[in-house]
Amino acid sequence: MILDKVNYPEDLKKLNLEEKQILAQEIRDKIINTVSNTGGHLASNLGVVELTMAIHSVFNCPKDKIIWDVGHQTYVHKILTGRKDKLDTLRQLDGMAGFPKTSESEYDSYDTGHSSTSISVALGMARARDIKGENHKIITVIGDGALTGGMALEALNDAGSSLSNIIVILNDNEMSISKNVGGISMVLSKLRTKGFYVKSNLKGKKIINKVPFVGKKIIKLVQRAKRGIKQLVIPKMYFEDIGFRYLGPVDGHNIEKLEDILKICKEQEGPLLVHVLTKKGKGYKPAEENPDVFHSTSKFEIETGKKIGAGKKDYSKTMGDKLVELAKDNKKIVAITAAMADGTGLAEFAKKFPDRFFDVGIAEQHAIGLAGGLAKEGLVPVVPIYSSFLQRAYDQIVHDICIQNLPVVIIADRAGIVGNDGETHQGLLDMSFGNTIPNLNIMAPKDFKELENMLEFAINLGKPVLIRYPRGSEEMAFEQQENINYGKAEILKAGNEVCLIAIGKMVSRAYKVAERLEEKDISAKVINVRFLKPIDEEFLKQQIKACSIVATIEDGTIKGGLASEVERIITQNKMKNVEFIGFAYQDEFVKHGKTEEIEKRHNLDVEGITNTILDSKSLKLRLSIKEIKNRGQKCLKMIENNIKVKKSQIK
Repeated sequence: MILDKVNYPEDLKKLNLEEKQILAQEIRDKIINTVSNTGGHLASNLGVVELTMAIHSVFNCPKDKIIWDVGHQTYVHKILTGRKDKLDTLRQLDGMAGFPKTSESEYDSYDTGHSSTSISVALGMARARDIKGENHKIITVIGDGALTGGMALEALNDAGSSLSNIIVILNDNEMSISKNVGGISMVLSKLRTKGFYVKSNLKGKKIINKVPFVGKKIIKLVQRAKRGIKQLVIPKMYFEDIGFRYLGPVDGHNIEKLEDILKICKEQEGPLLVHVLTKKGKGYKPAEENPDVFHSTSKFEIETGKKIGAGKKDYSKTMGDKLVELAKDNKKIVAITAAMADGTGLAEFAKKFPDRFFDVGIAEQHAIGLAGGLAKEGLVPVVPIYSSFLQRAYDQIVHDICIQNLPVVIIADRAGIVGNDGETHQGLLDMSFGNTIPNLNIMAPKDFKELENMLEFAINLGKPVLIRYPRGSEEMAFEQQENINYGKAEILKAGNEVCLIAIGKMVSRAYKVAERLEEKDISAKVINVRFLKPIDEEFLKQQIKACSIVATIEDGTIKGGLASEVERIITQNKMKNVEFIGFAYQDEFVKHGKTEEIEKRHNLDVEGITNTILDSKSLKLRLSIKEIKNRGQKCLKMIENNIKVKKSQIK
C-alpha cells in the first residue's frame, strides 16, 4: 500500500499523480474502517481527501499554517501528519482527538470545534506574521454552510479590506449538517456557474490575442466590459466586491487541478478566495446518499451503512414529538433551528408545520434574536440548540429576550457531557451562565415524561425559559410524576441521614446512590430540584435541616450551578457542611472520551458518588458515632447477659 510509505507531507510530495489518486482511495478506506468502529465525522472527511492532499502537496506545513473551520474534517490531515497509526484511538479516552489540537501536533496550528471562526483566526495570524516580519502562508479551509455564521461574514469583510496575504479555501459541498439555506447558499449556487464563464474567457483571450495589430486592443476593450459581463453571468460577485480575488470554482476531487490552482495562490498577493466544489461522503455510497446522517455517526456496518445499536428513543426526539403534539392545538407555537433540525428533534415539526418552522443556518445569535421578534409579536418560539453552541448566543439571551422578559423557550440540547467530541462540545456551562441572567427560568427533567411536562409548562408560562437535557436516552423512568409547579422541587425518596439534592440527568444517579447507601444501613433522601432558577429555597432549607449530611449532584460546573445555590442557602442560614458533586474544573476543560468514562473519571458514576459521600468527614464522624452506639448497646447486652448467667448460677 502507498499509505504505508506516507507518514508526513514530505512523503506525499514525492508521489506522482497516479500514486496520489491511489492514495486517496486508501485514505478513504482507512477512514471508513476506523469510523465504523469508533464513530465520528465521516461524510465531511470523505469529502476533503483530495483537497487535503493538494494543500499538503503545495504548501509547507507546519511553517505554513492551516486553520480548519470547525475542524471535524481533519482526519485526512491527521493521517498525513504523522498520526495515521493512532487513528484507531480516534475520539477515545486519552486517544487522538476528533478535532485539531495544538497539544497533539505542531501541524495543528489552532484548536477549533465550532463553526465560522477560522477566517477571523487566520486574519489574526496573518497580521501577526506581518508585524513580526515573517514570510509564510496562512490558509483557512471553511465550508459553505459556515458562511451563514455572522462571524465568518464579519471576518470576510475585514479581511477583504485588509490587503493581508491570506488564502481562504471555500469547501463548497452544498451542506453544513442539514441542507444549506439562505441567501449565501443562493450566491454560491450562482458562483458555481463561473466554471463555464472562466473557460470561455480564457479561450476567447487566446484566440483574440493572435489577431495581428488589433488583438491586444480588442482584449482591452473587452476587459472594460468584463465587469458588466460578470454581473450578467454571475449576479453580485460577492467576494470580489468585498476585496477578495476569486479563483474557481474547481473540482475538489481532481488532485491535479487543485494543485494547479493552489500553486497560483502561492504566488499571489492580498486576500484570495478559492472556491472548491466537493461531494460530502465521497467514495462511500451510504454517506453520499445520506450526508446529513453520516455527518456525525455512531458505529455502523460498512456493508449496509446501518448504525450499530441505534434506534433508542432519546431526549431530542421526545421533545420534538411533544412539540408537534402541542403545536396541533396551539397555533402560536413556532420552532427555530440553527441548521440542526434532525439533531435537535425538529424534523417532524418541519414537515407538519412548514409555515411555522425556520432554519436560519449556522447562526445561533440570529436564531435567538429572531425568536425575540416573534415573541414580541405574540408568538411562542421554541429554539433547541446544542448547549455548547448556545454559548455563542449569550448576549442575545440577555439583550433580546430576558431584558424584555419575552416568552421564548430555549432548549439546551446535549447538556452535560457529550463525550467523544471533547472540550469544544461538552455542555457544562449552560446552568452556570444562565443562572446569572435575570428573568431567565432554568429547568431540567429527570426523565422523558418530566421533559414533556416541562415543555408544556414552559410554553404556557409566558416567560423566558431554558430547559436543559443530556444527549441520548433516559437512565430511569420514574413512576412518580408530580405536576410542574413554578419553582417547586419534589422528594422522590424519603430518608433522614443523607440528603441527595440533584437536577436533571443526575436525579436517577442520585436515586441509585441512595439505594447503595441503604444497603450500608444509611438512610438517604432524594430531592429532584427540577428548577435551578428559581430554586425552591424554603423547601430545601427544611429538607437540609432534617438530615445530617447533604450532597448536591449535577452534570455541570459546580461554580454557578446547583452547588452554588445550595451553598448560598446553607451559608445564609448558618447550616451544616455539604458535599458538592459535579464538574469542579477551574483551570482545565473536560477532554474527549465516552460519556460514561469521563463521568467515572470525575467520580460522577454511581460508585464514585457513593464513595464521595461515604468518604465525607461529616458522614464518617456520624458513622463512627453510630458504630460507638452500636458497640455500646452490644456491650450492655453482653453485660446484661452475664448478669443473668451469674444470677442463674447463684440460684
